[in-house]
Amino acid sequence: MRPITALRADGVPVGELSRLTDVNIETIRYYEKIKMLPAPARTKGGHRVYGPKETRILVSIRRGRELGFTLDQIRALLNLAAPGKASCREVRAIAARHLEDVRAKIADLEKLERLLAKTIKQCSGKAVPDCPVLDVLDASRAA
Repeated sequence: MRPITALRADGVPVGELSRLTDVNIETIRYYEKIKMLPAPARTKGGHRVYGPKETRILVSIRRGRELGFTLDQIRALLNLAAPGKASCREVRAIAARHLEDVRAKIADLEKLERLLAKTIKQCSGKAVPDCPVLDVLDASRAA
């Protein structure tokens, strides 16, 4: 990602915004369509131009997605970050719910890891008709 200070005073086109933020052009347009990103200003020729505000929002969305927040959660967080709307209590509640979800996923992955390790350990690796790994994948085979 290039420094955001590279923004021109008159804004940047979508391709440059994409390069600046490491967000795909189609994704930028999608965020506009679903109103996560405000509609940008347009040149006299009708081309979209993005300024520091749009860039900051887009980077926040990308970072939120990297942290595993849903688009609805990110939308709520962006709304809470708006001037006069900040509520650390509400932000904390969203983040705490997300943390619970992350911990549940980790627990599920740990169970999956144990099952796979146990199944692989049971597999001889030889050419035999019974394969514990295939049995786990095919319920009718295990029966």
